[in-house]
Amino acid sequence: MSNLYFESHGQGPALILIHGWGLNGAVWRPVSELLAEHFCVYQVDLPGFGHSPVQPELSLASMVEAILTLPVQRAIWLGWSLGGLVAKYAAIHHPERVAGLITVASSAHFMAKTDWPGIQPQVLQGFAEGLQQDFKKTLQQFLAIQAMGSEQAKQDIKQLRNLLAIRPLPNLAALEQGLALLQNQDLRAELAQISMPWLQLYGRSDALVPKAAMQQHALLHSEAEQFQFNQSSHAPFISEKQLFAEKVLDFAQRIVV
Repeated sequence: MSNLYFESHGQGPALILIHGWGLNGAVWRPVSELLAEHFCVYQVDLPGFGHSPVQPELSLASMVEAILTLPVQRAIWLGWSLGGLVAKYAAIHHPERVAGLITVASSAHFMAKTDWPGIQPQVLQGFAEGLQQDFKKTLQQFLAIQAMGSEQAKQDIKQLRNLLAIRPLPNLAALEQGLALLQNQDLRAELAQISMPWLQLYGRSDALVPKAAMQQHALLHSEAEQFQFNQSSHAPFISEKQLFAEKVLDFAQRIVV
C-alpha cells in the first residue's frame, strides 16, 4: 500500500485532482470548493511533493500506482501540466479505473521539437541547473512563468506562491525526476489508446503549452473535446475558477462514473 497523502471532501462522483511539477495538492483549494458541491474531490500530493513521502524512483507508472491506492475504484481523473501526463498514463494503462479524463494545460510531450510545439529545451535545462544552485528560487521562477500572460498575472502568481506554502516544499530528488519526465516523456504514439471521454483544457496565453500544441493534440485524438480559456495562461483553474468548474461539471454530467 502507498502512503500517498490526500484530502477528500464533497459528495458525488469521484474526481481525482493531480497537481503539476513543483506544486502540491493545495493548489486546487480555490476551485475545489466549487467542485466539491458536485463531486467527491480527492486532492493528492504526488510522491515527494507536499506531505507525500518521496519514492526511490519517480515515474508515470509509480505515480499512477500510488494514486490507484486511493479508496475509490473508478473516478474522473483531472491532471494539470505534469499531472496531465500522469492522468493520461492512467487512462492508457488502467482504463477500467478512469471513467473520464480531463487534462489541463498539459501536453503528451512537453519538449519542443522541430515538428512539435512545446517548451524550448534550454528553458527546462535552465530549471534543471537552477535546482542544483537554489531550488527555492527556481520554484518561484517557475510559478511566475505559469501565470505570465494571464489577465491578472500578479494576483495569480501571489496565489500560487501562497498555495505552495501551505504544505512542505517538494523533495529535491522528486523535483529533479519530475523535471526529467517533462523533458523526456512522450505519450504521443499512445494517445490513440485513450478510449474514455476526454476533455482537454488550455489557456490562451500559456507559454508552456502553446496554442499550436492544442492544435496538434486535436490531430492526434480527434474525438477529444477541447476548450481554451481566453483570460488564462498555464493555470486556468486559478485565473478563471468559476468557468473552469462549470466546464468540468458540464463534461462530467455526460459521463457515467
